[in-house]
Amino acid sequence: MELYRKPAHELSKLLAKKEISARELTGQVLEQIELKDKELGAFITVTAEKALETAREVDEKRAKGEELPLLAGIPLALKDNICTKGLRTTCASKMLENYQPPYSATVVEKLSQLPLVGKTNLDEFAMGASTETSFFKPTRNPWDRERVAGGSSGGSAAAVAAGEAVVALGTDTGGSIRQPAAFCGVVGLKPTYGRVSRYGAVAFASSMDQIGPITRSVEDAALMLQEIAGEDPRDAASSREPVADYTSGLKQGVAGMKIGIPKEYLALDLDPSVRQRFDEACKALEDAGASCIEVSLPHTEYAAAVYYIVACGEASSNLARFDGVRFGYRAPDSPDTTTMYSNTRGEGFGFEVKKRILLGTFALSSGQYDLYYSKAQKVRRLVADDFKNAFTKCDCLLAPTTTMLPFKIGEIESLSGQYELDLCTIPANLAGLPALSVPVGLSQGLPVGVQLVGKHFDEETILKVGWALEQCFGPMEVK
Repeated sequence: MELYRKPAHELSKLLAKKEISARELTGQVLEQIELKDKELGAFITVTAEKALETAREVDEKRAKGEELPLLAGIPLALKDNICTKGLRTTCASKMLENYQPPYSATVVEKLSQLPLVGKTNLDEFAMGASTETSFFKPTRNPWDRERVAGGSSGGSAAAVAAGEAVVALGTDTGGSIRQPAAFCGVVGLKPTYGRVSRYGAVAFASSMDQIGPITRSVEDAALMLQEIAGEDPRDAASSREPVADYTSGLKQGVAGMKIGIPKEYLALDLDPSVRQRFDEACKALEDAGASCIEVSLPHTEYAAAVYYIVACGEASSNLARFDGVRFGYRAPDSPDTTTMYSNTRGEGFGFEVKKRILLGTFALSSGQYDLYYSKAQKVRRLVADDFKNAFTKCDCLLAPTTTMLPFKIGEIESLSGQYELDLCTIPANLAGLPALSVPVGLSQGLPVGVQLVGKHFDEETILKVGWALEQCFGPMEVK
């Protein structure tokens, strides 16, 4: 039985009935990593011994009749910007190539009963949309090895799609869970800002960073969110909003629901294949009893500019800690402290990270702050207000996840071209809203995803609509 191909909700039932063991399941997943990952490059660090040890402990507890979390024994992969105590966390950067955190992220603690098979590749410090800026290697798309897996959580998405993990966690600052999920034909969920603790996620842009699941099915995403959601006193942005039961209403159907279609998203330069699949998704929801209505998000055209000013400004502040003094890479043979700082940051960071730091430092500098950063924050409020107005007319929004199909590695070299990949995903981050990418079939043999955006803390609605779409288009499976 190819257990590694099954979704987590099915495997959890088999584990609970003791029809399979966690060690057997984990062993199969590790075999897939051994077989495939030299070519795919989904992992930076593989933790086979640790995974098998956790699986053995879960099996022993289950044999004794101990109560276990629903997903106990399900093999997990973690994006390598999520801290794991005593296990290196690199952020795919030379700066942290050998860094071992002294603590684990809250989400890691919550998922301690899931065998951790490894830490996955990403764009350096999560800055990118293709996992090509990684210091170690690019991650390749399981559907076509010549193409990118998306980014910045490309390693996590590729691992789940290829059977190298059953579930994974990524981070999403401007689309970094949803976009690679769409490119790899899996499900990706960015929760509401504050729904999941960020404690232990290496900061990029703190007002937008969010940890979320990448899975093979919408039900798996709901189960993962159930495990990791909740208040955390170690995260100042963590919400006290009660955690809902994300699976209880999952299969209720969408009859009578109103789905908003933002006209500004459809006015973007969409690949015809993406537009075709999006139209099919709209029709599928209407056939299931929902109504698709046009809504407007008039400030969408400013979202990307706002995002790159705010995100780069916060990155400039957050990444100032990497100075060669306290931890991480230190440039050798520097004659004085100032030179050591300069050499360390010049050698330790890649081009994309340095570019964003410079842009952010400029936007925050004296004389420029009011002109750029302060103004961007005001426009950010307008973007958020657009969503509030739209939600007075509909239950959730449906839009393309990306404007294009997965492109070939090295094909989009211009930085402006890479930025266009996030046009559909950035607004939800600026507004702090939950958003879910669901696969809706193939075009030219490559996956296409659509995105659902919900009201604050209304993950239940987008999961319900996502589940309905999944029933129409079925799960995606790499051959």
